[in-house]
Amino acid sequence: MTQAVRHEEMRARNLEVVLGAVHRGGALTRAALAEVTGLTKSTVSKLVGDLVDAGLLAETGPARAGERGRPGVAVVLSGARVASLGLEINVDYLAGRVLDLTGGVRFAARRERDNRGSRPKKVLGELQALATEALAEAHRLGLEVAGAVLAVSGPVGDGVLFSAPNLGWQDVRPADLLRLPIPVELDNEANLAALGELWYGDGERDFLYVSGEVGIGAGLVVDGTLFAGARGLAGELGHVVVAPQGPLCRCGGNGCLETFAGQEALLAAGNAPTLPAFVAALADGDRAAREACEAAGKALGIALTSAVNLLDLDRVVLGGVFTQLYPWLSGPVSEVLATRLGGLRGAPPVLTASRLGGDAATLGAAGRVVHRVLADPAPFVSRAQEA
Repeated sequence: MTQAVRHEEMRARNLEVVLGAVHRGGALTRAALAEVTGLTKSTVSKLVGDLVDAGLLAETGPARAGERGRPGVAVVLSGARVASLGLEINVDYLAGRVLDLTGGVRFAARRERDNRGSRPKKVLGELQALATEALAEAHRLGLEVAGAVLAVSGPVGDGVLFSAPNLGWQDVRPADLLRLPIPVELDNEANLAALGELWYGDGERDFLYVSGEVGIGAGLVVDGTLFAGARGLAGELGHVVVAPQGPLCRCGGNGCLETFAGQEALLAAGNAPTLPAFVAALADGDRAAREACEAAGKALGIALTSAVNLLDLDRVVLGGVFTQLYPWLSGPVSEVLATRLGGLRGAPPVLTASRLGGDAATLGAAGRVVHRVLADPAPFVSRAQEA
């Protein structure tokens, strides 16, 4: 390895260290960054200058009180230059969101659409139109979109959506059909929603995120890291069997959680045409809606009991449509968890509703690109210097 290559690798590493320190610590002066990172003041000054020129950092007001000597100028993450795109295909909608480097939302759109049984090419054509609109708005704002991540409901791997029973899709490569001028990655909706909760939610670092939609998925976060399983297929909570002799599921099995607590099952049992109508019926005390929600909550509690016993969880976050249903769903879930886990654990895990609701997946998708930029800012610095 030549000395020049080693120098570039060290520089890239130091750029990451400085940018990461600001990301974690907020506004910091160059002197404070030198102390936090262990780098020399002259090195930090050069790296900060490069990151400011690249639009990744911005200078702000005077140093925080308590620093010795003449007050310096603090730097913070900048949202003025680099952004990311999060996309989602769900059973009954398409969504897109642009985040800047600070996590600021610069574009958000959701298109209600019934995607059941639709051809992948048609759905992805409509998503492409939405994504093109998002990229145009980012360009108007002077933002460079570093990449996109697409959230889909189903197990994925190597760019392939293996199976999405609720869509009727199998072995589809969405990124190949989505023709955009930026790189597009693919991941499971529940995994990305869990990352959205981790990065933009309540700040907890250990939890199971349960995504309630037409299907039900889950994302497990352990010590601030998503656990995806050996092949990236972990989290199919909706196909945990809660009643072996129960209804036939789209996956081909019987009695899956989804057949009791999925959105379609809830609406059918509650005699409601839409989710807003179902929520309104619950609020009005409608008996069928309340009984449907109670049955769904008990089924969800049974599935979560198995997850808690297997994984020793202390926190469960209910997201997606379960966020709206939480006031009526949480009681039956908590009752089952307390009854089934009390003897072994003493206390059930904490059960909370996500603050992100239906935005979690696109936030996590866009956030993945943001965190990739934070982990490797060198290419953006190099491009700025070459411009």
